[in-house]
Parts: sequence; C-alpha cells; structure tokens
Amino acid sequence: KSTVPVGTADALTARLAEINPRAELAWNPEFLREGFAVEDTLRPNRLVVGVQSARAEEQLREVYAALLKDEVPWISADLRTAELVKVAANSFLATKISFINAMAEICDAAGGDVTVLAKAIGFDPRIGNRFLQAGIGFGGGCLPKDIRAFMARAEELGADQALEFLRDIDSINLRARTRIIDVAAEYGDLQGKKVFVLGAAFKPDSDDVRDSPALDIAYGISQRGARVVINDPKAMGPAAKRFPELEFVEDLIEGARDAHLILHLTEWKEYRALAPKDFAKVVANKVIVDGRNALDAHAWRDAGFIYRAPGRPTFSPHP
Repeated sequence: KSTVPVGTADALTARLAEINPRAELAWNPEFLREGFAVEDTLRPNRLVVGVQSARAEEQLREVYAALLKDEVPWISADLRTAELVKVAANSFLATKISFINAMAEICDAAGGDVTVLAKAIGFDPRIGNRFLQAGIGFGGGCLPKDIRAFMARAEELGADQALEFLRDIDSINLRARTRIIDVAAEYGDLQGKKVFVLGAAFKPDSDDVRDSPALDIAYGISQRGARVVINDPKAMGPAAKRFPELEFVEDLIEGARDAHLILHLTEWKEYRALAPKDFAKVVANKVIVDGRNALDAHAWRDAGFIYRAPGRPTFSPHP
C-alpha cells in the first residue's frame, strides 16, 4: 500500500530496527491506474524511491535495471518525500477534476459551454488537457479517501490550513452528483417513472463500484421514487451486491424501453458507439442526461432527444 500518512515509513523503520538493526526499509510508491495495471507496471512514467542510504538506492536500481535502460525517469528521495509524492499526485488530480466541475457550474449559471472552455485552457502547456472533462466527479477507492486522509494527517502535523482547499474540492465533487439528480428532476416527477442508467462502475475498463458516482446517483434517483434500471459492461455483479434494490439488465434496448429518461454515468466506449435512433423507438420520453460529457450531443439531438450535460447549453430537437 503506497498511499499512506506521511511518517508511516519512519514508524516502520523503528519497528524493523527492533527486529533486525541491519535491515533497511525503502519506500517505492506505485502509480497504477485501475484497468491499466499491467501496462503501468511494464511502462511506468516515473520511478520514485524513498531511501536512507546509497546502498538501498543501488539495490533498487538493480531491481529496475530493465526500465532504467528505457530511460524511465528515476527520482530518489527521503522516506517522507516519497510518501508525500503519491498523495500529492492524487490530490492534484482531484483538484483538477473538481476545478473543471466548478467551471461547469459557472457555465450553467452564465450560459457558457464548459467543453469549449476546457479545450481552450487545455492548449496552455502549463495546464494541459488531461482531466478537464466536466462531469459527475471522481470516485473509487483512492481519490476520495486519499484527500480526506491527507487533510487529517495535515491537521495532526499542525498544517491543516495548507490543505483547507481540499475540503472545497471534496464538496465540489459530491455536489456534481446531486446536481445531476436535480437535472433529472427537471423533467417531471420521478415517482413511479422508469429511469435507465448507463454505467455502474466508478470508471470505465473496471468493475470497481467503490464510491461510484454512477451508483450514488442511481440510488439517489431511486430515493425519489423512480424505478432505476442499470446496465454496465463489467460491473453489474458487484453493483447488484451493493444495491440489491436496484434493477440490472443486459439488453440495452430492453433497459431503455418505456424509460422516462436515460442517464449516462460511466463513459464506456460501448456507450459512445450506441445508435440514438434505436433508443428513440422505445423510450417513453426522449431525454438523455450525459453525466460524463462523452456522448455525441448532435447525434442524440438529431434522433429527437433533449440532450443535457453538466456545463453545457441544452441541445433540443429541431422543430
């Protein structure tokens, strides 16, 4: 486990010294993305090691000799800095995601388009275009937990003011979920209505449903009286265990049949390839809310749907 409170390695070093004074602890955080673990192991974008001696660094260089031949960047640090690197990286990613979601809120209020805004600022090399896709926020077993643990550790160290901004990052992230529920409610009373949800995993290419924004929203919709039916290419099993009161369906067209609205909540490539006209034939109400800003708004509009997404104007069918 490489995302730990700073100071963990020092504590483990002290315990290790009691057992074997000659043993030395090093810290080597991993930066694996769910769904890409093998790729990220074989082709990491950097190697970070926290060491206490040249001998320890030399041994780790031997372990990673093949990768170092490929000129993978090598960063050697003390134990505490190595611990901080991982949680700082995750906190920065969370900040970037919540920043663009905050801009989506402003665009909704002002009548702007967050996708155009994101494209424009993404050309700035100081900013870059990664993680600038406004939507329903981050989830999973890492980012939400990590930023909260980081804040707690900073408070223990007497540096809580330094990370106060992460409270706002967390709030913006959670608000992105409730805002989608509110958008769904704009299209009439949800009581007794069928709502078809595309996606259950917290991210595509994974069956992980821990703190999934998609499932959180689906459950919130069900709490307003809707009959929620969910499809996901890989995560329906884990999702059904977590929320047995929700319905799950393999067939996309049957899932959409007689639906009051469709919610797109996990950006699987399979959903981007859907033919909107097929769904237009079976739904009760042609409304789709794209919580991930990942679908072709024009294609859905041309099929007769009202298309809504965070931070964008409404795409309504041509009269």
